[in-house]
Formats: sequence, C-alpha cells, structure tokens
Amino acid sequence: MQTKSHSNPNLIMIGLLLGGFVGMFSETALNIALPQLEQQLHVNTGTIQWLVTGYLLMVGIVLPLSSLLTKHFTTRQLIIFALSDFIVGAIVSALAGNFALLLIGRMIQGIATGLILPLIFIVLLAVYPPEKRGAAMGFVGLVIMFAPALGPTLAGLILGALSWHWIFWLFVPLLAIALIITIMFMQNVSKVTKPKVDILSIILSSIGFGGLVIGASLAGDKGWGSPMVLIALVVGIISLYFYCHRQLHLDTPILNLRAFSFKKFSVGTVLVMIDFGIIMSSMYLLPMYWQKGLVAPVAMTGILMLPGGIVNAIVSATAGRLFDNYGAKYLTQIGFAISFVGALMLIFTTTHSAYWYVVLAHIILMIGAPLAMSPAQTYGLNALHGPVAADGSTILNTLQQILGALATAIATSLLGIGQAASHASGSTAFVHGVHYGFWFTLALSVLGFFVSMLVSNKPEKSIDPLAEKRAAESAHQSPAEEN
Repeated sequence: MQTKSHSNPNLIMIGLLLGGFVGMFSETALNIALPQLEQQLHVNTGTIQWLVTGYLLMVGIVLPLSSLLTKHFTTRQLIIFALSDFIVGAIVSALAGNFALLLIGRMIQGIATGLILPLIFIVLLAVYPPEKRGAAMGFVGLVIMFAPALGPTLAGLILGALSWHWIFWLFVPLLAIALIITIMFMQNVSKVTKPKVDILSIILSSIGFGGLVIGASLAGDKGWGSPMVLIALVVGIISLYFYCHRQLHLDTPILNLRAFSFKKFSVGTVLVMIDFGIIMSSMYLLPMYWQKGLVAPVAMTGILMLPGGIVNAIVSATAGRLFDNYGAKYLTQIGFAISFVGALMLIFTTTHSAYWYVVLAHIILMIGAPLAMSPAQTYGLNALHGPVAADGSTILNTLQQILGALATAIATSLLGIGQAASHASGSTAFVHGVHYGFWFTLALSVLGFFVSMLVSNKPEKSIDPLAEKRAAESAHQSPAEEN
C-alpha cells in the first residue's frame, strides 16, 4: 500500500475516528448497566452476559474478513456501510423492549465495529507519510484507549439521570456526523482486485475466532472447566489451526499471515495485545470495585472514572508524537513499568480505601498503558509495506479484540475464585476477589515490560522467502527503470 498525496488527511480520518470511538466506547459502556438490565429485562446473569458476548462474537467474526472485503469493495463503500449499519444497530438497541431485540441490536453494532477498526489503520497508512504516522497514531490512541476508559463515566452519568436506552441514543448523533463527514471527504485508498473467495477459509475463520470469543466470554460465568466452554475453545483452536495452515498455502489467502515474518510486526502485535489486555481487565474490574467494594453510587462511579479517562486521552495523543522523536523502545518499556505501579496500587485497595488513592492508581495505570500502546502499534505497522499492510492491520486488530475478550473472561474468573477463597462476606469478599483480578493485570504489565525489551529501532530484513524474492526482482529491475 503506497502512501498517496491527500489534500487533508485529517478530514479523511475524522469520520472513521468517530465511528471507531463509538465502537470502542460501546465495548465498556454497557458493563456498568448490566445489573440494571438484568433486573429490567428479567434475565439472569449468565443470559445478560450475551449482550457482551454477542457483540464481541460479531467483531471476532468480521474482523478477520475485513482484509478480503477491502479487495472487493472500495474503502469508501465499506466505511459508509459500516457507519450506516452501526446507526441501525444503535436505534434497534435503543428501542428494544426485550432481551432478544437488544441482543440483535448489539450484534448488528458488532458487525460495524469489526469493519471500522481495521479500516482506521488501513486508511491511516495510506494517507499519512511514515514521518507523520506516529502523531496520527496518537489520535487513533484516543479511539483505542480513551473510548473504553470514558465508557463507564458517560454510562454512569446517563444511568444516574436517565434510562439505559439513552446510552444507545447517544451513539446516533455521533454516528450521523461521522457518516456525513465520510460521505463528504472520504477517498478510496485501496485497490479493488476482487480475488477468488475461498469459502472454506471463511468458514474456518468464523468458527475459529467465534469459538474463542464464545468460550472466553462464557468462561467468566460458567468457569473454564465447563463442557460448553471447553468445547467452544477446542473447536475454535482446531479451526484456527487449519485456517492458518490453509492461508499459508493458498496463492491468494484471505489473510496474509506472512506478515509475521517481520519481527517488528510480530513484537508490536504482541505488545498491543498485552496492553489491551491490561486496559480491558482493569476497566472491567474497576467500576465494579467502586460500586460493590466502596459502595459508590453508579453516577458517582462514572465521575470517579473520569480523571483516568482524561489522562488517558492526553497521554494517547502525546505518545504518538513522542514515537516520531524517540521511537518505540523506551516508550513501551516506561509505559509498562508505569502500568505495573498502577496495578500494584490497586492490589493494595480495601473496603475503606480513600477515593483519592483509587483515582490516583487509575490515573497512573492510564498513563502507562497508552504510553506503550500507540508506539507499539506504529512500530508494528511501520514494518509492513505494500498489500500486506492491510493484512497486518486486520491481524493486529483481530488479535487485540480476541485478547480483550480473553482478558475480561480471565479477570471475571479470578474475581469469582477470589470471592470463593475469602473467609469474609459481602464487600470484603468482593474486594478480595477484585485483588485476584488485579494480580492478572499486574502480570500482564510484567510480561509487557519483558517483551518490550525485544523492541529495536534498527531496520530489519524479512524472513519471508516470497518477500525476499520480490525485493530481489525489484532491485534487479531498478537499473533499467533508471535508464
């Protein structure tokens, strides 16, 4: 994918960023409303979790197909469809009077998010030159990092004054603005080649990624030893094995997994996955700790989550510019080290912790995680060139979402294990369970720090023999071109 000259790349990106913001916001905004939805829709905890599972399921199925779709439809067509689809899903959810209709609305939204997330990076790589991608990725960080952090805040304020329906009504004007801007300014940035579609690969991808998301999501409620969970995970893993094997042997794969032949891309992808796991696990646990551990009202919980969200936005935007000047090596190491401090502080919370202490721990965590996120994303994607760049964006976003689902499920399981292991009851037992979850967040911070030591600012050589052959042919032809 070659970078072309665009008169105003910021206008091209803004509609996508608004759509991506709503998509990521939607992933955490509903968490704070689940207890209220459970009561009003007259369903149990296991059933209400499908509002999260169904959404993530559609994201997990659509994301791996996005690279194929960009070869059959223009970026403009895909983005307009995705935003229109999201508006329909939001309206269906807002008008829902029962669980089934609300679930359908959520799944429609998941399709849109699965399309929008990889397109953000595909368009970014096409409209910004390499020397400006770090700063641009900082703005993308506002979507990836700030939206999930802001979700509980706005949702809490809405639930304190209105009903849960208004969480979805909030999406509609933002998405309508994004759609209008996209229609006015979006340009096509990828070539439509319409390669042959391998149906078996689509089936394997859907079963594989869908199985992992369903298994991980159900594990939080039913436990990792549940037959349903184990069957979903095993079927998902086996399907993904055959999917990957098939992609590496097809002449025109749906997803070019040879992107992993670039070490920088591989390292950057792993760092993004770990970092997103830190965000999703902590953003799942912290609102519940406020409400059930410190007995803070839902509206107050939203306000208390706001300082961390604001800091998250500032650091996300700044980290991209820092990458342009300093590279990813030290930024990722410092980011994970700071995340470690924030997670450690949360482990030492009690049922009587001062509000300022918990807010401070959240702020520290929201300094560290985004400081590592944008540099890791840019570091990984900058290693890719040509058509494989679109596949790299899809791979990165798919694995990020899968890890987010896994991290949330693991945090949920550890929360239950910790509560069961506690000799106390009520809020004390709940806080004991939350600590188990935050130990997982801490472990991810340690893992991220050690992986970040593999980051290098030196140029690398692909170990993909096909890529090397093309490079050799290009170098052989260059003298003739010069003459």
